[in-house]
Order: sequence, then structure tokens, then C-alpha cells
Amino acid sequence: MALVLAGCAAPARLPPADGAGWHGRLALQVDSDPPQAYSGGFELRGSPVAGELQLSSPLGQTLAQVRWDPSGAELRQGQRLTRRGSLEDLTQDLSGTALPVAAMFDWLAGRDTRADGWEADLSRHAEGRITARRIQPPPSAQLRLIFLP
Repeated sequence: MALVLAGCAAPARLPPADGAGWHGRLALQVDSDPPQAYSGGFELRGSPVAGELQLSSPLGQTLAQVRWDPSGAELRQGQRLTRRGSLEDLTQDLSGTALPVAAMFDWLAGRDTRADGWEADLSRHAEGRITARRIQPPPSAQLRLIFLP
């Protein structure tokens, strides 16, 4: 998974066709045993119901692509495909913590939406920075997003 999220990309905001599309950088720290840390470029499109999250290297090479819809979620890494029944299950399996991808759409739009166990700090949203912390259930985690507002 570290290779999946390795690297970073220059943050820039996409002009979304449907009102929900962003890209920039993300970093995730999970206080598991052993601790895990991931960072990389991201491109998020769609909606909490059906969408796509692409993760990239510093040179813009696609490292992984996550797609979801009401029937489930899948991760494609080159020729390798991993499927789960939901986006939450997939992110839990990959990172050790269920990521609040659905809430990320609202957070990126500047709306302070609650996500189970997560607290978002949108105080720097106008600067293109969001920090969210997972408090419960364990393990705790911190997610940082950088994008152009």
C-alpha cells in the first residue's frame, strides 16, 4: 500500500463537470501496530454514491485507481484487481482504517459533514487545506488534504 500512495503531485482544482471533482495531495497516518503512513497525489471524481479516486506518483503516473458504486468497490493496481462489497470495506482492508471518502466530497466543498469517528478541521479550507482525525474506533488516524480552493 505504501507504493500505492507514495509520492505527491502539485495541487490543482479540476473544473468539475458535475460539481464534484478535485485533485491535489493527500497524506494518511494510521496509529496501528506497526504505524503506517501514506502520501501521494489524488484525483477524486463523482459522488459518495458512485465515483473514482485515482492515486498517483510525483511524476503523475497512476499507481492505483479505486472505483465504487452501489454494487461495491474495486481497487486496480496495474493488472491486480481487489474487490469488496463497499468502499468502506475496501479502504479498511487497504489502510487499516475506514477512510471517510464520502465525507471528503463535502469537506472539499467546504461543508463540515460528520463522518463516524472522524472530526474534520475546515478552518484552513480557503487556503486549500483540510485535516481530519479519526478518534474512534481504534486505530486513530490523521488525514491531510491539500488542494486549490
